[in-house]
Amino acid sequence: MSDDAIKLPVDVSCILHLLPHRYPFLLVDRVVELEPNQRIRAYKNVTFNEPFFQGHFPGRPVMPGVLVVEAMAQAGGLLTQLSQPRDKISEGKLFYLVKVDNARFNRMVVPGDKLEFEVRVKRLIRNMALYDCTASVDGQVVASAEILCAEGKE
Repeated sequence: MSDDAIKLPVDVSCILHLLPHRYPFLLVDRVVELEPNQRIRAYKNVTFNEPFFQGHFPGRPVMPGVLVVEAMAQAGGLLTQLSQPRDKISEGKLFYLVKVDNARFNRMVVPGDKLEFEVRVKRLIRNMALYDCTASVDGQVVASAEILCAEGKE
């Protein structure tokens, strides 16, 4: 490994430098595997303290599917950022969700789950990246989607 290689795991303090998202919308806690420009594995620990559980749903808390999709997109943004040479990483670079295809939800995500993301680069097109994403809990796929993100203009 070169001196330029990313040290794993990447914790939330580093993630805060790579993504512009903040509480309550930062949905990735840690990166545990990285193959630059190819794939990333990351996770979020889902706790009862998440603000969305207050209204989704009282007495039967379920993480909204759109937030699972957003979390997979954030993992994709981390893959893109962490694939850059260190001197090219831009703090808080904005990537916008452009398109979601083939979204599937196989089971609910609830407090106590460790939501694991596997995101692979399917294609890079100029300032956009197409990702193939899955989210799993205890080895079972709970959601999947193909996500297109584009880099925002400064």
